[in-house]
Amino acid sequence: MTIQDTVERSDGAAVTEWPTLCLLVMTYGIWAIGTTGLAGMSLPLGMMLTAVAVAQFSSLQHEVLHGHPFRSRRLNEALVFPALTVVVPYGRFRDLHLAHHHDPSLTDPYDDPESNYLDPAVWSRCSPLLRLLLRANNTLAGRMILGPAISTVLLVVQDARAIRRGEAGVLSAWALNAAGIVPVLVWLQTVGQMPVWAYLVAVYLGLSLLKIRTFLEHRAHEAFRARTVVIEDRGPLSLLFLNNNYHVVHHMHPQVPWYRLPGLYRANRDHYLRRNDGYVYRSYGQIFRQYLFRAKDPVPHPIWPDMQGASSVPSAGPVKVATRRTA
Repeated sequence: MTIQDTVERSDGAAVTEWPTLCLLVMTYGIWAIGTTGLAGMSLPLGMMLTAVAVAQFSSLQHEVLHGHPFRSRRLNEALVFPALTVVVPYGRFRDLHLAHHHDPSLTDPYDDPESNYLDPAVWSRCSPLLRLLLRANNTLAGRMILGPAISTVLLVVQDARAIRRGEAGVLSAWALNAAGIVPVLVWLQTVGQMPVWAYLVAVYLGLSLLKIRTFLEHRAHEAFRARTVVIEDRGPLSLLFLNNNYHVVHHMHPQVPWYRLPGLYRANRDHYLRRNDGYVYRSYGQIFRQYLFRAKDPVPHPIWPDMQGASSVPSAGPVKVATRRTA
């Protein structure tokens, strides 16, 4: 069986993807337990369980924006309408992430919405304090502690500017997010046993967990096919991230549901590792050991073309960069 045959069977096997639907129901259940009974017995434990549910919910939102578990976009998006993550509007997550899937732009400081690299010209103008903050954010510990705050502030500032420019869809995404917060607040005030402040801390912890996944998903490399990682982990974090650790497989086949990614990778491992030029880690444990307090990458894009004398505006097209091995 060829890779394409496997993908076609994965894409068209069922109208309803029951593993995804069942996991979504379980996630809402875990969230409910964390914010009610467990929070009533032990607020710290309730917050921890709620944080896990928030992270799992965000992973499921990622499945939804790629067309799962139903073939109806409206039905899929209705499933994740409650704004459990509070500060990340689903509509913005969807639009920015789908733009990120333009692989030739991966790691581009301007054209990749999920890039953590800065244009070296922009970096040269940063204050010493901002440089210190961003350098700390490039360690795994820093990304988990500081990352949710930094990404939230950047999203709010950038979207506020987009709204002022009249960019379509941005204001409506935030309005829908505000509407989605309402059932969360009603639940917390009427059924839940968790104060709002504690819930916000739990959300922050959930977003912190997600930063483990995104920490080194992409690297600078002249070939865009080689910029995306594989982490060969089958433990709890792999489930929490819905196998998105097989990230090159996901980027090559974004329509394949999460529960088919490991099998697709195992059946074609050599192909994917040739494809991404061996950008692979054995486990999340390896990543913690190597990068908990050490930066994997510099903040300025390490192989960005010479931007001296150029204004910091979006580039006209994909940027060619030179090879840099990081694995």
